[in-house]
Amino acid sequence: MQHDHDQGLAHDISRLHEQAFERRVALRWLLGAGAMSLTGAGAMTLAGCGGGGSSETTSTSSDSSSGSSGSSSGGSTGGSTTTTTCSVIPSETEGPYPGDGSNSANGSVANVLALSGIVRSDIRSSIGGASGIATGVPLQVIIELVNTNASCADLSGYAIYLWHCDALGRYSMYSSGVTGENYLRGVQATASDGTASFQTIYPGCYSGRVPHIHFEVYRSTTTATNWNNKLRTSQLCFPSDTNSAVYATSGYGNSAANNNAISLSTDGIFSDGYSTQMATMTGSAAAGYVARLKVGISV
Repeated sequence: MQHDHDQGLAHDISRLHEQAFERRVALRWLLGAGAMSLTGAGAMTLAGCGGGGSSETTSTSSDSSSGSSGSSSGGSTGGSTTTTTCSVIPSETEGPYPGDGSNSANGSVANVLALSGIVRSDIRSSIGGASGIATGVPLQVIIELVNTNASCADLSGYAIYLWHCDALGRYSMYSSGVTGENYLRGVQATASDGTASFQTIYPGCYSGRVPHIHFEVYRSTTTATNWNNKLRTSQLCFPSDTNSAVYATSGYGNSAANNNAISLSTDGIFSDGYSTQMATMTGSAAAGYVARLKVGISV
């Protein structure tokens, strides 16, 4: 392996801090510009997207919170076409472990998107000749993709590439002990109701980050073969009570201690706002969870 997990994590945290700083600078500039033009026909209206970091805004957005962890436009029961209020989800770093062809692992380009079988709903097992299976509290992730430029209409036929760490905080393809695996990575097309569903496990919590899931949005499964084609990259997070319940179960290593040492307000990605990125949860640690998130993009 070329880079171990500790080296990759340090790099990840550094990139996260840089991105958070850039967002704060951009926000201060925007607020200053808005204050100078509040009168006259050229007055500028600022609408918060709830997560920060987005280069796009939408006239349908009414979510102005930047730190709410409760109900938000980010949560959804899925399949609804009656909602006319939504926000463009913030762009976030893909981190050092994307497996989308944008970097290398073990001396070669790491691109799980090129493997046969990557379009799948159940992402708990490895593919392409690898045989590992990730274990942990069952989790179904349902992402509803909507168009913020069309009254939040559901977007069908698009594709979501989703990936996250295992119960011990390791990323397949990159982390020591699982470099030969590619589990917890998969692509799904959005259905007629705009939803893409993944059967996976609840991710562990490694030092320096709150529990999270990465995802990229593509125009179709045929274009979801390389990072150059992606339309959006972001991350979703979970309520703190759900994290605590999961990490009280066995098999999650140091996740409980790591989770207790950080919060959404101190995380390098979510500290500037996460309301559009907070999953709505149902279920239990014993029976498994369902996480739902409405993801707005501008197309």
